[in-house]
Amino acid sequence: MRRALLTALCAALMASPALAGSVSLKADVADSDGRVTLGDLFDGAGGASAVLVATRTGPSIVLDAAAVQGLARRSGLDWNNPQGLRRIVVRGGAAAPTAATAQRGNVEVLTWTRSLNAGDVIQPQDMTWTKVAGSPPDAPRDADTVIGMTAKRPLREGAVVSQRDVVAQQVIKAGDMVQVTWSDNGISLTLQAKALGAAAVGQSFSVQNPVSKKVIEAVATAPGTAVTGPEAQRLKAAGSSQYAVR
Repeated sequence: MRRALLTALCAALMASPALAGSVSLKADVADSDGRVTLGDLFDGAGGASAVLVATRTGPSIVLDAAAVQGLARRSGLDWNNPQGLRRIVVRGGAAAPTAATAQRGNVEVLTWTRSLNAGDVIQPQDMTWTKVAGSPPDAPRDADTVIGMTAKRPLREGAVVSQRDVVAQQVIKAGDMVQVTWSDNGISLTLQAKALGAAAVGQSFSVQNPVSKKVIEAVATAPGTAVTGPEAQRLKAAGSSQYAVR
């Protein structure tokens, strides 16, 4: 009986995956078919290259570095995460490491500290700087460019902040009655008009005079207010930075 137990134990140990030595995370992490494997993540993955890590459904996916490390070890790979990464960003498309892409590895980017619903206004406490491997090309480098904007879609806690996920907060909605001001050379006229579309601060939208039914273009300046005429043209030319919602 004892000999049989020893034989079984030896067989089990021999069947266990031996660590294939230290592997390193690729400088440019990408997959080409939506199936993220250990071979997509690590150089020298060998026989574990086909082990599935996650399925990517969007242009990129964010992986938990600790979970990846555990899966790699169970698959016989030893990744000690020398940079102390918390997240790994995997983008779609074939990897083509270059000096430029290598510089993108192991960087600090903004990630969401909580899950957000579509329409939620972004607050300073909703983001934190996190060290990740790689980052999407539209990852903001300044939190101030995102604060005050709204989520375009549901956003998951821990995911990397991307400019395509947010939109300027709308201050005018279609159907709103808006105070529209025309001014030039010290002369100012104001009328109430109906918004025919939605707009954020600094954006153009159409309004309709409820009496004459004439439709004109205006630029939103605040909730319920807009300008038209020379002032609207000046704002469009100068951009909306001075009216940015914060």
